[in-house]
Amino acid sequence: MIISKVKLDNFRNFRHKLLDFSDKTTVLVGPNATGKTNILESIYLLSTGKSFKARVEEEMIRHDRNVAKVKGRVVFDSELKDLEAILTRGVLDIPAPSGAKVARKKLSVNGVSKRLIDFAGNIKATLFGPWDLDLVTQSPSLRRRFLDALLSQVDREYRRSVVSYEKGLRQRNRLLFRIREEGLSRLQLAFWNRLLVKNGDYITGKREEFISFANSTQNLDGKKFTLNYDRSPISEARLEQYAEEEVAAATTLVGPHRDDFQFLVSNGKKGVKPKDLSSYGSRGEQRMAVLWLKLGELTFIEEKSSLRPVLLLDDIFSELDNEHRKIVMQASKKQQTIITTADPHFVQGLKGVEKILLKE
Repeated sequence: MIISKVKLDNFRNFRHKLLDFSDKTTVLVGPNATGKTNILESIYLLSTGKSFKARVEEEMIRHDRNVAKVKGRVVFDSELKDLEAILTRGVLDIPAPSGAKVARKKLSVNGVSKRLIDFAGNIKATLFGPWDLDLVTQSPSLRRRFLDALLSQVDREYRRSVVSYEKGLRQRNRLLFRIREEGLSRLQLAFWNRLLVKNGDYITGKREEFISFANSTQNLDGKKFTLNYDRSPISEARLEQYAEEEVAAATTLVGPHRDDFQFLVSNGKKGVKPKDLSSYGSRGEQRMAVLWLKLGELTFIEEKSSLRPVLLLDDIFSELDNEHRKIVMQASKKQQTIITTADPHFVQGLKGVEKILLKE
């Protein structure tokens, strides 16, 4: 699988931009604010149907326009796929009757409209940027989003389960509020309980599968990294156990929306307890742990899909020391890789790369 071209129209800072990528390594070089990360964001949009940085999707539309388009051509062994994402502010960008509305996002493959659940995963991608270092120390929601983004690329049923679970969770929480405020019967929760248990079991099982896979991967830099999955199982019995507390809080207190995981590290010696990197790890160990996780993500996607994902590296070399830059350089040779950097010296050791220069 190779991304050969990406065309941007009114996407972020680009009015019009056509990019041709090497089937090996392409380096996007330019000063800050020239749009390097925006290009990776456009590829991620074609991969997942979502942004990795926008708070609301219309932020991806150029400030003076109402519509943005991202088109990408993907080459497989025996076929081509043309993917397109059209983003709007909810209004037409042409003269039209007052109040004319349009969908805020339209996704298509080879000209055929697709739902998000069917669009995501046509491009497999692993993204690594400086913000990923927050996975170790920041909010559990970041770690859950990491798991969802990864597993949604390789498992359509996981994508469906997450969408169904999140919709059911919102409805159940609204009903809990009405039970508390209006005295409705808790019997009305039965349907939503079954829906959450069914989808939550699937989500938890797949998260466990990836974490088990990651924990079986090789050591990095002589250290043994592992993930400790702090799951929040969901079942009819657990929902009943927390029945009074849930009504009082008007929120669902158990389930995969409460999951978390911790990064642990040890030196591999028997009898030595691994330490929690969020509390006791050095910044260097935390960087290594995230690098270990991203390398495991690459391998996991390949194993599950039989496709090596494109590797997107956004200005990470300034965050790594020389030894770990070498590890990333070696990893970049195993699949199509697209790298951004403001300092071309970081990629001087890469041979046979194509460079795209971006100017202010």
